[in-house]
Amino acid sequence: MSHPTPETLHVTRENGVMRVVIDNPPVNVLSLTLMAELGTLLAGLHDDADTRVVVFESADPEFFLAHVDFTLVDDPTAGDPTAGAPAGLNVFQALGEALRGLPQVSIVKLAGLARGGGAEFVAAADLSFAAIGRAGLGQIEALGGIVPGGGGTQYLRDRVGRSRALEIVLGADLFDAETAERYGWVNRAVPADEIDAFVDRVARNIADLPEGTVAAAKSALPPADLSAGMLLEHQAWAGQFVKPAAEKLIRGGLAAGVQTREGERRLEDLMRAL
Repeated sequence: MSHPTPETLHVTRENGVMRVVIDNPPVNVLSLTLMAELGTLLAGLHDDADTRVVVFESADPEFFLAHVDFTLVDDPTAGDPTAGAPAGLNVFQALGEALRGLPQVSIVKLAGLARGGGAEFVAAADLSFAAIGRAGLGQIEALGGIVPGGGGTQYLRDRVGRSRALEIVLGADLFDAETAERYGWVNRAVPADEIDAFVDRVARNIADLPEGTVAAAKSALPPADLSAGMLLEHQAWAGQFVKPAAEKLIRGGLAAGVQTREGERRLEDLMRAL
């Protein structure tokens, strides 16, 4: 089947495995363009009978998905976050739910940092493997006066439980691969020099299973219905986002260097200093 050529994604296919390399410099911010291209790719996979596994990774060894683009605070084209999204979801939640709803097995190879919407994307995938010493996960929204609004609260509760979800959301710290594995945020922490071969082996092994096996497993283990929680999350996020404190913190973060490579390396400290 034919696929459009995206600007921020490099897509290859081999023996039932699709590899999607995210490439949105300078720090792989989750921009409107990247979200749209991911959405288009995910939608097309429902008619792709030749693909059994989809592996997401980054062209940047330091950043997987930084977070949702802070400059959207100044983008009038962003509009209503529920416009164009399925009923009961906003556009950020819709991306994660599209990933969770794939007929294929989705795998995230996390060899860099993923915060905010990037961390939500990791949690929405079927399987996620994190490189020890290189990977980092954080829900940073509270530092901007808001809460996760792309499914993060619901995915975290489903994966790690309520108490740890509250720690992650309100503590707003960066979690290393080994702690994320212990909490259940990712499947496994893998030595950085082994993660490429490890994920390749897992992807190939799944893709080589007899016909119908992947579909049968996913049918027997469907994702949890998070619709009620998604509505509560959106209301909580939207209620905070309209407050002056949130806009001040988001703009302050941009002025202080968020979305630059140096600023992203120390984002939590930078935001706490505002």
